[in-house]
Amino acid sequence: MGKEWVDVWADDIKPEFSRRDLLGMGAGALISICPISAIAGTVRGAHRSVALRNVRTDEALKLVYWEGGRYVPESLREINHILRDFRTGETAPIKVRLVDLLYAMQRRIGASKAINIVSGYRSPETNAMLRRSSRGVAKNSYHISGMAVDIKIPGYTTSQVAGLAKSLNVGGVGYYPRSGFVHVDVGPVRSWRG
Repeated sequence: MGKEWVDVWADDIKPEFSRRDLLGMGAGALISICPISAIAGTVRGAHRSVALRNVRTDEALKLVYWEGGRYVPESLREINHILRDFRTGETAPIKVRLVDLLYAMQRRIGASKAINIVSGYRSPETNAMLRRSSRGVAKNSYHISGMAVDIKIPGYTTSQVAGLAKSLNVGGVGYYPRSGFVHVDVGPVRSWRG
């Protein structure tokens, strides 16, 4: 699969989509055979950017995090900061594969939409506290490893966001309709409803 095909495919994606579009066999099958690096457009000279907003701190950023064939260290530090544990202020390195997943989702819906972050990195202490008050929190959560985020995307239903994430076939997707967010991670491919 060549660079030209990936660029044409990515540029032709509709900025608005229905649930049927997301769950359609054609798009789902096509995307699932592409590795995340192909979706993200890893060709030399290309760039990748993300727009994120932390709903807990009301901080936002839009930046290029990959350029000229490599990740931009200062941009990754800013991403680590906005995805920090808002309860403790602790930061940790966020896995670049997760940032690439957010980029792929953003590119799919149109780069002008910021992804709202409900929860990013969690310290082990925060995770333990959340486990005591909720049975939906995993003991060894991918949030602790900088491999997961809980998100919302303005203008899209939770169901649409979950469908989009599942169609990329990259990692875990947790659909939490009552809480109004979607968990995405770069662990094994799986999905659940919380």
